[in-house]
Amino acid sequence: MNICVYCASSETIDKSYLNAGEKFGRAIAENNDTLIFGAGKYGVMGAVARGCRKKGGKVIGVIPYFFDNAHVMFTDCEIIRTETMRERKQIMENKSDAFVMMPGGIGTFEEFFEILTLKQLDRHRKPIALYNVNGYYDDLLKMLDTAIEQGFMSEKIKKLFLVSKDEKEILEYLKNYSPFSYNKYDSV
Repeated sequence: MNICVYCASSETIDKSYLNAGEKFGRAIAENNDTLIFGAGKYGVMGAVARGCRKKGGKVIGVIPYFFDNAHVMFTDCEIIRTETMRERKQIMENKSDAFVMMPGGIGTFEEFFEILTLKQLDRHRKPIALYNVNGYYDDLLKMLDTAIEQGFMSEKIKKLFLVSKDEKEILEYLKNYSPFSYNKYDSV
């Protein structure tokens, strides 16, 4: 299985996030899965890739040319270069069988909401998981609950992804995923 991991490229975060990233990367390799990621060598992104490679796992990095330098790019992997961030995301989506969001910043949030929106619109039926290390996504989940409570979206949205603090549970979910999808416009 090709697992796309979206996550932080920041180095100014608590080391527990980096440790979780490396551990998850090792678990991907031990599961004989392939990591698809944004090709950065820093932060959780680099930690996941290093963990995967340390266990002999296959890693595919997708990176725009404007990041193409030895200072930010993880080079111990297959590299696919793109012209734009949009092209990068499209290639990552197309090559992946599943998506996992580890803690990250605005780019990770954007990637999560885009892939979730596409699933809600029935553009894909691939599994999505939020790896909620240290309760990082608790406030985001509260925001989603508020949107549901106030009628901005359906409770069904919560069935489109798993939230877990355990990498084994996430990998098991991805492996045994039974597609659930709904098109929000079917009921209009």
